Amino acid sequence: MSRGLYLPRADASPRRVAEELAAWSLVLPPCAGFTSLTSAELRGWWIPATVEHPVFVCVPKTAAHPQRSGLLVTRHPRPVPTEMVDGLRVATAAETLLAAARDLSPLDLVILGDAALHLGACTVEELWAAAAQRRNGAPRLRTIIPLLHGMSESPWESILRLLHLAAGIEVEPQKVVHDHLSRFVARADLWLVGTRRIHEYDGEVHRDAAVHRADLARDRRLIESGWQRVGFTSAQLLYEGAAIIAGIDRLLGRTWNPRRLTRWESLLNASLLRPAGRARVQRRWTT
Repeated sequence: MSRGLYLPRADASPRRVAEELAAWSLVLPPCAGFTSLTSAELRGWWIPATVEHPVFVCVPKTAAHPQRSGLLVTRHPRPVPTEMVDGLRVATAAETLLAAARDLSPLDLVILGDAALHLGACTVEELWAAAAQRRNGAPRLRTIIPLLHGMSESPWESILRLLHLAAGIEVEPQKVVHDHLSRFVARADLWLVGTRRIHEYDGEVHRDAAVHRADLARDRRLIESGWQRVGFTSAQLLYEGAAIIAGIDRLLGRTWNPRRLTRWESLLNASLLRPAGRARVQRRWTT
């Protein structure tokens, strides 16, 4: 891994991240904490996309720190709040998001933030407290906190919600649908407020035979209750935003406005989901 640090090359253990960070901790001062994407990965948060990145570390300015290839160390005037995760010292969840906000785009941060709230790693109040500091990343964190929703159940659900918000479409996540007798029908990813339509992300799990049968039965219940379900794949969310927004415009009786698509494409292009966004952060990390 680095001078004097070794791991088995073929090890594919689920604890691989923790094992690598345990090795790195041997060359760090005891007060150092892992932060940003490194902390998020250790915690099992949703990561916007697989991207090669350094190991992010935070230390007080008064502490000595190594300068090694593969480490990106940020020095702070005062110690940042940390806690122990898997026996390793890491920045708290709110501090992790604040550190990530220095580099990542709003869309990336919403995915991380939704994961943190969904897993109970922090509260919205703790995020506001972190964002109130005079720190790099704080202004960006303040802009995305109102967009977060702890009921999101996957990164692609978060992306689906952001597409609608960027297009000015009011939605309600995790809508519980009942029939005319108040019997439970389904819980939907997104409800288009004011309509009888729900939008959902269809991942690979829906190709399983048993899941597919359950999906068909659920779809029948929705149709019988007067609801329309529309599913989207990851490829559609990444590359067919214009068609999705235009279809919603027709449903809502709105005229086409290219600015809605521009807002969504700008979010995508700045994120780790697109080559331009990945190239931007990798340039930042290497300089």
